[in-house]
Amino acid sequence: MNRPAILTQPAAQAPSQQNLALFRVYVGYRSLLSIVLLIMLVSPNTRQLVGAYNPTLYTTVALAYLATSIPLVGSLSSRLNESQRLMLLVFLVDIVAITLLADSSGGMVSGLPVLLVITVAASAVLIANRTLATLIAALSVLAILMDTVWLILQSRLDSGSLFPAGILGLLIFSVSLMVQPIAHRLGRAEELARNRASDLYSLQRLNEQIVQHMDTGILLVDSEGTVRIMNKAASGLLAPERPLAVEQGRQLAEYSPELAYQFEHWRNTGAHRARPFSVQEGSPPVIAHFRELQPNANREALVFVEDYTPVTQYAQSLKLSSLGRLTASIAHEIRNPLGAISHAAQLLQESAELCAADQRMADIILSHCERVNQIVESVMQISRREPPKPEYLLLSEWLTDFVRDYLNGRNRPAEITIECDYKELLIEFDPENLQRVFANLLDNALRHSNMACGEETARVEVALDFATHQCHIDVIDAGSGVPATDVPKLFEPFYTTAEEGSGMGLYLCKELCQINNADIAYRTTARGESCFRVSINQRAL
Repeated sequence: MNRPAILTQPAAQAPSQQNLALFRVYVGYRSLLSIVLLIMLVSPNTRQLVGAYNPTLYTTVALAYLATSIPLVGSLSSRLNESQRLMLLVFLVDIVAITLLADSSGGMVSGLPVLLVITVAASAVLIANRTLATLIAALSVLAILMDTVWLILQSRLDSGSLFPAGILGLLIFSVSLMVQPIAHRLGRAEELARNRASDLYSLQRLNEQIVQHMDTGILLVDSEGTVRIMNKAASGLLAPERPLAVEQGRQLAEYSPELAYQFEHWRNTGAHRARPFSVQEGSPPVIAHFRELQPNANREALVFVEDYTPVTQYAQSLKLSSLGRLTASIAHEIRNPLGAISHAAQLLQESAELCAADQRMADIILSHCERVNQIVESVMQISRREPPKPEYLLLSEWLTDFVRDYLNGRNRPAEITIECDYKELLIEFDPENLQRVFANLLDNALRHSNMACGEETARVEVALDFATHQCHIDVIDAGSGVPATDVPKLFEPFYTTAEEGSGMGLYLCKELCQINNADIAYRTTARGESCFRVSINQRAL
């Protein structure tokens, strides 16, 4: 659709990258811890709590502990995170440092050994190998017990200190054993959530691509008649001259007042009788359907807009099929009596006793027999029409050759000019069908030009419409034009303004254009000239 995805693409983070973030948090903790321990040593209020038995050892270990944290803040933490053994080394350094700091401060009395609980918990989260994480806990308990025994042997602690040391050791083991499965489950849950987010994002992008490439136009319209979302097909049907990216947020009436009226009527009454309409003059007819999205406060609705041309073409094909069956059944019945009438009139003309008035009557009979025969032939051509055999034609060259052959085949002079600036333009059309279309159009153009100014002249112009992606071929004459009231009937069968015409020429042109994915329409030029335009749509370019 033409707005950003609801879901954002999840970052493709590996578990090691997730652990790296947690490891850097731990590095920040141990850096802050080393600074706090140094501040406690120099502060008058807390000096007696730490380093009481060996201030030199305390200061040396605290500074060394801080020094080991400095390189871990940078890129070294990334390399350490990639190796479980190197991370194990970091935790061993922490155990040794905390144990020495506790030893110089009085062991269990100082409370510093409790910091090993955090170290063990961090190792259980960051080290995926449970054996190594359990080893860290075991070494921490062993360090506490050995330091307590050492201080008892030096008479700094009494034997009663072994009990709290044992309790702390039990706590450390318990924390390690509880955190390990929790961390493992959290890791699996995080990986599952990341995979699900990636799947949802991919599914959403797939749905968007499907909607974008649908032939049916889809619009999401709110209760105010504002188009919130529309796909590419809807933009092509309703606003082909504007880019899709700028269409969000417009009112539905800006695209088509008729569409907005049908939408409001459906919204107010709940009933909708689909009827085709054109967005603008000369555009193909479309038809709209409406669906309530879901019951909500915004009353959002989906508008489905479809090109009505295929439906029209299908109905036309059914009509032609019926016409073909009808003409096949009556052609024989018409031609037999028509041939007899024509033959009798010809014999009558050969009579030596035929007066001038009767000769005129015989001529009228033959003329109208010929006209009826032309009508039958035109109808039979349509009923026998075969599927087109399109070819790629170099338009400028084809027009030049066709006009030359057309003029050579006439028994009187005529002037036809061609204006085509696109020498390399290719179109896809059945050559035979295209010849019949332009032969009919040029016949009409030359006849009406002769009727208006006494000269048979016509002009063929070729233009490209980049907004609608169409090639326009205009056949322009110098005639008086078609009255506005007669324009809707131009392409109806048997409609003609010429006495000798059959009324099937323009109808046949319309049918031949439609089966070749093209269209034909009457219009007037900017200078008021009469013009028939053949538009070859994008599929034929």
